[in-house]
Amino acid sequence: MEHLPIFLSVRDQICAVIGGGEIATRKVSLLLRAGARVRIIAPRLCPNLSTLCDQGRITHLTREYRDGDLDNAYLAIAATDSADVNHAVADAGRARNIPVNVVDHPEDGSFIMPSIIDRSPVIAAVSTGGTSPVLARLMRSRLESMIPAGYGRLAELAGRFRERVKQAFADPADRRRFWDRVLQGNVAERVFSGHMHEAEVLMEHELGSGPLQAGMGEVYLVGGGPGDPDLLTFRALRLMQQADVVVYDRLVAKAVLDMTRSDAERIYVGKERDKHAMRQEEINQLLADLAKQGQRVVRLKGGDPFIFGRGGEEIDTLASQGVPFQVIPGITAASGCASYSGIPLTHRDYAQSVTFVTGHLKDNTMNLNWSQLAQPNQTLVFYMGLKGLPVISRELQAHGMAPNTPAALIQQGTTQKQKVFTGTLASLPEVVAREKPTPPTLIIVGDVVQLHGKLSWYKSPEHSEQGATSPITPGTELRH
Repeated sequence: MEHLPIFLSVRDQICAVIGGGEIATRKVSLLLRAGARVRIIAPRLCPNLSTLCDQGRITHLTREYRDGDLDNAYLAIAATDSADVNHAVADAGRARNIPVNVVDHPEDGSFIMPSIIDRSPVIAAVSTGGTSPVLARLMRSRLESMIPAGYGRLAELAGRFRERVKQAFADPADRRRFWDRVLQGNVAERVFSGHMHEAEVLMEHELGSGPLQAGMGEVYLVGGGPGDPDLLTFRALRLMQQADVVVYDRLVAKAVLDMTRSDAERIYVGKERDKHAMRQEEINQLLADLAKQGQRVVRLKGGDPFIFGRGGEEIDTLASQGVPFQVIPGITAASGCASYSGIPLTHRDYAQSVTFVTGHLKDNTMNLNWSQLAQPNQTLVFYMGLKGLPVISRELQAHGMAPNTPAALIQQGTTQKQKVFTGTLASLPEVVAREKPTPPTLIIVGDVVQLHGKLSWYKSPEHSEQGATSPITPGTELRH
């Protein structure tokens, strides 16, 4: 994070703007909306600023910028067409510890002006760190279409009742539950529809209902997908933002975990090879116990909770103890990683079926129906198979699969660290031993892998070599 996002109060503060053109006009408009006392230093003003000056809304020093013009200023904005003047303003600001924004050259100043979605008193700001103001404006436009104007009225209503709610609910957890219920229920809907009086009546009713009973909470079993947070479902994101507690494991990408509510309690229950932070039975009971305490619990899993995620075991415990739960499917690793690698799991010219298999070793063995897996015209996807790859290669060949069958191992698929290692069933273990990929990984075996070079579309920033177009031929091995 290059900049710390803050909201600065400038009400009744002197804010100096150096420059009198249209660019300065936009900055002056924002400062006036925030209640600032604007002082402009410029030899001349554009028509819009002249009008503001005539109206007495700004003060104007009709001359070039001089050293000392930032004295007594709370902040400054350099908006001239002279790089030397803008540099001088920035230097003066640093010398006086005054925040300075240099228009079109954010690297010269100490703060930047974001694109703003104004639903006062609700304000949302979008910034690209000055790298692409046009992109920031596009993102603002998208957000404006998703945030109704009524959110400002809802915030005003909440502000009027804030102290009364604080007095009525001494426990912060009770207050949070009250506001969650109000801001996502009938009160909010009446505000959005413009019926403010009815909203206030409902608010009084909610407040007079007495202390909230924690009662029974709920568990949300959420599939976090293979790593890219853009692949989360809307429902998953909504429940992740509502949860009081987040129980997660090592396969959940940090970018996905960061989408949960910032003040939610986080409990790590990750299981690594031969090293478990918590046994599965303990996880099952933990979820039940937290819900019985009245908590809303997100059990966040990588991929889909019902595909090698042991989600069935967890909700079996919840169901047997009468704990309510929801299951929110996620994009499983096989689908996500294959798609981001340009490897279709089925293709009528190469594979008419796909089989998901656990590649986890137990006592250095893998008890699978190898004869069935070695059948032609299918795609095999092995989860958790990095350590067992030599066994997979050996057993499939021993049961009749051709050594030159295309195979791939995908490292941290759909993320910026995605890397695809390709070869053949016989050669892939050697490629992986040499390259030492970083878990989590996924293994795909079948003729569809040879389409990777042609169909790969995702270029991860950290591994731009991903997506080469060289075909896989028998006896060759490729690394992308």
